[in-house]
Amino acid sequence: MIRIGNKEVGEFPILLAPMEDVSDPPFRYVCKMFGADIMYTEFISSEGLIRDAAKSVKKLDFSEFERPIGIQIFGHDIQSMVRAAEYAENANPDIIDINFGCPVKKVASKGAGSGIMNDIPKMVEMTAAVVKACKLPVTVKTRLGYDEHHKEIVEIAERLQDVGIQAITIHGRLRTTRSSVPADWSLIGEVKQNQRMKIPVFGNGDVIDGESAKHFRDTYGVDGLMVARGCYGNPWIFNEIKHYLETGESLPLPNISERVRISRIHLEKSVEWKGEHLAIVEMRKHWSDYFKGYPNFKAFRIRIMQILQLDELLSLLTEVEHYYEGYNPEVRISNFLTESDQDEACHQ
Repeated sequence: MIRIGNKEVGEFPILLAPMEDVSDPPFRYVCKMFGADIMYTEFISSEGLIRDAAKSVKKLDFSEFERPIGIQIFGHDIQSMVRAAEYAENANPDIIDINFGCPVKKVASKGAGSGIMNDIPKMVEMTAAVVKACKLPVTVKTRLGYDEHHKEIVEIAERLQDVGIQAITIHGRLRTTRSSVPADWSLIGEVKQNQRMKIPVFGNGDVIDGESAKHFRDTYGVDGLMVARGCYGNPWIFNEIKHYLETGESLPLPNISERVRISRIHLEKSVEWKGEHLAIVEMRKHWSDYFKGYPNFKAFRIRIMQILQLDELLSLLTEVEHYYEGYNPEVRISNFLTESDQDEACHQ
């Protein structure tokens, strides 16, 4: 049984990645329905938290159904990160997670996210300070290194373990690597095989279905896997992965009725959390993902983009269900990841 601190998280946990504008409470809810073992909030600015910025504070919301859950924070100033961690602890999550992975320029250029990998001593000092300030287990999500000349994750993982983190998730790309380039898991494997490492090592990058999950587990020996863009419009991927790891067989793709059912739940939870207007607007980015592989969906999408009333949107979803009744795409959704999906840099 894998543990983070004294929290049992499963024999081989499958984690939902913290993703800006994606992994909010409504989306986390549907992922939990399908067996996500650990989930994280969208990453939260330490400066935003300590200044009580409404958008940052709102990201602390979660339900008991989502546990175990981690609140992920990022920032470049050590004292601000300590204060933000203390603030986040007051929300009573299970884990405090430090984001050392975001490569987006406006974050990394300030020395936050993966930008701090250019200053490993500060990275270690910040982690030690947060660990010391927290009563909850502290974990880290990071990358292989700053750039091609600084692939230092084996050393980094050791040093972060030594200052007290309870688990590490490693994304198999560098700060400078675009997500259209396949993830390199070899160094993740080296971290796991390092005899000095005692904490759980989770791998992230290109986990898009049961087959890829089994390959990464069996080849690199990690303690669990984190799913990011593979879950776009595909929250059932957690169940699919677990079934494949157990049986070696792929589950049938969800039919149109199931896709409509889950997307409705996602929408309804969004309305509960955000209010009707904002939920309808922000759900627009999800519809094409839920119905990837269905021909002629563009016409429905154009209509969805014009809808501002919940009852009208629910009616259209019923129309979508009837239109595609009996049809299922032959290609798995994960194979429909578009270039724009791959370039969402902070959707780690």
